[in-house]
Amino acid sequence: MEDRDIVALYWARDERALAETAGKYGPYCYTIAHNILGDGEDARECVNDAYLAAWNSMPDQRPHILSAYLGAITRRICLSRWREKRAAKRGGGQTALALEELAECVPGGESAEARLEAAELERAVTSFVRALPDTPRRVFLCRYWYLDSIGDISGRFGFSQSKVKSMLARTRKKLLAYLQKEGLV
Repeated sequence: MEDRDIVALYWARDERALAETAGKYGPYCYTIAHNILGDGEDARECVNDAYLAAWNSMPDQRPHILSAYLGAITRRICLSRWREKRAAKRGGGQTALALEELAECVPGGESAEARLEAAELERAVTSFVRALPDTPRRVFLCRYWYLDSIGDISGRFGFSQSKVKSMLARTRKKLLAYLQKEGLV
């Protein structure tokens, strides 16, 4: 079924939308969830929560790219679950390491001003990533969006782990320079 047809089912409040979503995007969402959480049961729960969130948000939103919309919802829910587990001294895996690697480039905060700065930072990072050459962009997204391990990335691209680490380090250095030039760091 085409994405526009699935979205139409959501808008019609037809429960088949959930089954069609699970059939077409279930493995994609599960991969995102499992990469973040590292636990199959938590990943399945978060994917189901993502379907519910899509169901609840769809009447107000009409996503142009359903996979990206579902991926973003899944990622947001999983990162929230990961933070809860981390606060309880559980969890681990690649998420902490990937977020720590980016910490030197990306400041954080919770105030309204910090949220506005975060939105501006998000726009700048998106612009930076879109301007990257294809391979470094794909490697960067695998690591920092999908939270793939260095080993998984090296296997996927046929690179050594040291090459992947070097590529990521160079890209982070360029990102930091770009954010400094933009006055965001």
